[in-house]
Formats: sequence, C-alpha cells, structure tokens
Amino acid sequence: MSRSNIYYWKCDRPAVLHGTAGRTDDLHSVAETAREALSETLGSSNVTLTPFPSQGNHLTWIAKIDGQTVFLRVENGPEMDRHLEVESALTTIVGKTGVPVPRVIAVDASRSKVPFAWQAIEHLNCADLNIHFKAGRLQTRAIAHDIGAAVAKWQSVPTSGFGIFETASSKDTEPAKAYHSDYESYYRLRLAEHIQYLTDKNFLSITEASQIEQTVDHHSELLQISSGCFVHKDLALWNILGSPTSIAAFIDFDDSISGDPVDDLSLLACFHTTEFVRDAIHGYQTVRPLPEDHRRRLWLHLLRNMIVKSVIRIGAGYFDQSQGLFLFGNEDSGRDLETFTKKRLITAVSGLENNSDIDIL
Repeated sequence: MSRSNIYYWKCDRPAVLHGTAGRTDDLHSVAETAREALSETLGSSNVTLTPFPSQGNHLTWIAKIDGQTVFLRVENGPEMDRHLEVESALTTIVGKTGVPVPRVIAVDASRSKVPFAWQAIEHLNCADLNIHFKAGRLQTRAIAHDIGAAVAKWQSVPTSGFGIFETASSKDTEPAKAYHSDYESYYRLRLAEHIQYLTDKNFLSITEASQIEQTVDHHSELLQISSGCFVHKDLALWNILGSPTSIAAFIDFDDSISGDPVDDLSLLACFHTTEFVRDAIHGYQTVRPLPEDHRRRLWLHLLRNMIVKSVIRIGAGYFDQSQGLFLFGNEDSGRDLETFTKKRLITAVSGLENNSDIDIL
C-alpha cells in the first residue's frame, strides 16, 4: 500500500493503532514461521527465538543463530505494508553519516514466503536510554548534546520531496524519495482530522481547536521550505541504546520523513525540559547552524507533534493506565501524562504566537 495519505503511521494507518492498543496475535505461530524464514535466509538450522517485550507496533524477539545474536522485528499488520524495506535502507544510509545505528542483517517485506514483513538487525546488548533516565542515572547534559549533534549529522542524508519516504536506497549518493511535492501539504495532512478527534474526545475545547487552526494558518509562511532534510520523526530516549554516559545506537527509523531541520529538536521538546532541549540545540550547532526562524519553527513542529501524540495516547488508552507504561516517570500515572500532554500542547501554541524562548517549556 501507499503511505501518501499518512502523516504518522501509528494513528493514520488503516488498522489504526495496530500493535499499540492491545494484541491478539498467535505469538507461537508467528515465532515459528519467523524462525523458519530466518533459518532459510541465513542458511542455518540452529535458530532459537526468545520473546522480547516491546512497546511499539512490531513483534520482537532475540534470535540466536549458530552463536550469533540478532534482534528480530515482525510487522504483521493487515495492510501488507512493505515499508520495512525502506526503513532498512534508511538505517544503513544514516549509519554512513557517522551516526551509530545497528547493522541490518536481513529484511524481507515481500510476504512471498511468509505472511508478514520481518527484519533482522544487529543486537546490541545495552538498554535504551529511557531506562537509564527513569532510574535517575542518565547523564542528561552530555547525552542531550550528543543527540543534537546526531540530528545535525543525519540531515546530510540526501532526500527529495517531503513527508514519508516512498523509496530509499542504501547508496549514500541516491536521494530517498518522499511522497509530497511541497512541505505544507505534508504538515497539514490529516491535521483537521486529528484536531477533530481531540475535540470529539473532549481533550480540546472548540475554542482551543479553533485557536490552534488559526495559529497554524497565521504562521503558514514557515511551511514554505524549498527542500527537506532527513528527520527521524520518532526521536525519543527509548529509541536510543547506550549507557548512562554514551550512545551506542539510534534505532527505529520507521517513521522517518523528509522535512524541516528543527522537527527532530521539537520532538525532544515533546518530553523534556528546557535544559535538555537547549543542550541538544548546542550539540546540533557544533555540526551545523540553526536554520532561519528556528525558534518559531520549533514551536510550530512541537505543536504538530503534540497533536499526533495526543491522538495516539488517547486512542491507545494511555491516559487510563496506572504506573508501568514506558512513557511514565517512576511515580507518574496516566492522568499525570494527560495533564503534561495538554500543557505541552498549549505551551506550543503560546510559544508560536509569542515567539517565546524555550525557557517556557
């Protein structure tokens, strides 16, 4: 299927929130089929799988193959989507910029032999940074700086068009091609639908929804960019592996787009404090200068990203859960997350309207 009408896969895919709002998969059957596919592809009969808990929309296992350990992801949504092949190529090309990523070992999204898409990547035996962060041991200043520098580095990946990538090649000279011819079309894709959903769920009032729409319209000139750059689009600590003091790899480039240079920095602002975002910006600036109007651009993209995150969090029932969800702090509940989400969204509107400094986060 084409992703040309998708702004963000989790909430816009035909099988909405598949793998996020609860699963009913026959894991044993999927695992056995995946094991056979991996065995055939890698030419080994000695393959074992151990389930790996995942908060994302993929099924995941740790696979051992003749003593080698790999990480296995399965996408078994009913859309029969082949985007995992594009993501694999993007992961490889990002690695060529000097940003650490896991090596892609094998991928098959054809569904010609098995009824799902699967990918085997290098297994790195380290935790994601969100685990260190929640434990209070993450050296946030150094890590934020390094994240910002990585964002600036992967913006050297050649792209054409805007939005989600239609095709990508692991060759570092061939642009990854995105679906849309102008950036505003992508930014506004399903925006009205997302805002309507949030009003229908009483997360936004009619007045707040109208204010958001008017604010975006008033700053639409910021969407008139002549060319896009590579954007991770799901940049969060759980998509970064490493130690409390260093980054081992960035993962999960499934949602990557060709877009605005400030978008990934705005994604950090979806979760973190002023200090964290400022350190990431400083790291970015050690590699490349910030674009013109970067402050308003950050607020504009924080607003769009918080709208999407609000849709996902409501749809997946995150606000109704107690402690234990990966998004929460150690003592936080779903209601705490709801309060934070609404406040951060409204802060983005205010920041954009007033061209505020990020110290209002």
